[in-house]
Amino acid sequence: MGQDKTKPINWLPEVAEGNYLAAESYLGLLYADAQVAALVTRLRTAPPARFKAKDIFRASRLTLLGVNNFHVNKDQEKISKGLHLSPLLLVRDEAHGMVVIADGYHRLCAVYDYDEDADIPCRIV
Repeated sequence: MGQDKTKPINWLPEVAEGNYLAAESYLGLLYADAQVAALVTRLRTAPPARFKAKDIFRASRLTLLGVNNFHVNKDQEKISKGLHLSPLLLVRDEAHGMVVIADGYHRLCAVYDYDEDADIPCRIV
């Protein structure tokens, strides 16, 4: 995409409200309703954390979406234009030794492609 990788990645100071709703929807596929409600409540009050893009990928065990993905491309455009991205919402799945990306998978892919060593702000429970 010919990105100027010297530009900083800008982040919102707080998670966008719609991202909590998206996390609730996704987590509803994995957990019972009561557990989803508890996880989202905990995510809302979790202290900010930062992790490297490459470490989140390794912990999630997901594959990288390509730059041809519409949502990844859209987030890459935001990075190149200096627009702010919303922090990621992560859930530790200790039973399986991994992290669930409750919201922010496309943003993670966009950031990883831009700079795999970038620190990504998150809320994690």
